[in-house]
Amino acid sequence: MLGTALLPLTVGAQDGQEHPAAEHGPVALETAETRPEHILTQPPVQHLEGAEHADIQHPAPKPKAGVSPAPYILFEIPFGDASDPDTFRIPVTNSMVMSWAISLILIVVVRLMVGGSKIIPGRGQAIIESMLGGIRGIMEPIVGSHMIRHTFPLLIGFFVFILIHNWSGLLPGVGAFGYYDDHGHLKYWMRPGNADLNMTMGLALVHFIAWGYFILRYAGPRTILYDIFGNKANPKEVPLPIYLFLFVIFLGVGLIELISILFRNISLPFRLYGNVFGGENLLTSMTGLAGWIVPVPFYFLEVLIGFVQALVFTLLVAVYIGLICNHDGGHESSHGAHAH
Repeated sequence: MLGTALLPLTVGAQDGQEHPAAEHGPVALETAETRPEHILTQPPVQHLEGAEHADIQHPAPKPKAGVSPAPYILFEIPFGDASDPDTFRIPVTNSMVMSWAISLILIVVVRLMVGGSKIIPGRGQAIIESMLGGIRGIMEPIVGSHMIRHTFPLLIGFFVFILIHNWSGLLPGVGAFGYYDDHGHLKYWMRPGNADLNMTMGLALVHFIAWGYFILRYAGPRTILYDIFGNKANPKEVPLPIYLFLFVIFLGVGLIELISILFRNISLPFRLYGNVFGGENLLTSMTGLAGWIVPVPFYFLEVLIGFVQALVFTLLVAVYIGLICNHDGGHESSHGAHAH
């Protein structure tokens, strides 16, 4: 298209006379390309308007693959007027329902297996006592012989609770039954408790409160300060200038230790949550590929991972307690030195 068209002016006025500018010869006719930008004030015409948009078929959003990292809210418990939208409500999720159901079943099963305590144990009591004895034998060298009696209920509670909830995702029907929401997504009623970060954060909080109680009750503030900030060097074996300089070094190490103690409340829950949630996604993906043969080895793998993660969590809690409360070896060596 020509930017300017040179045309003779033949357009007359309404009275039929030619325009006066015609005397000067051909004139330039402005087009959209030659018109200054400040004159172009009208927006471009929208060709798709009104009902024409209804003819456009937008592709449906693709469903998200895998398992949602957040639990599904099944219902809410209002505290006050249920019709008031500002009323405080406690959401009840599928992982909470699963945790309550598994905990209730665990209590009933253990109670039925043990029954009343007997001098000559029955089969169920012998199984429970063997398991308790094995876990106690692992934990006693870590927390110390004088601390195992106080800490064992907490440690065995952690191990059994985490183990059963890790394995609960392998039960038939978990993650399969539920209801469809308005968008066609299946919101299932049951989900492993440890696949919810809220559950693992709660376990870490219980560990931290129990850890603080045990070290204050059985070690004392003086031992705690010495273990974290104290100068561990022997003044008889180290020159005095170096010994004094080590106070600064151990003070810096103590500050780093405080940070690591606080970060235990992040590492413990995220380690457990990541392994259980990853296993849940793995089983979902493998079951989606083939429903019968392919997922079977991965189920056995999740049985092993569930046991290992329960044992690791429990061992770490025992180590954290034993680092400050377990000084049996040091006391015995000092007593032996005095005896010689």
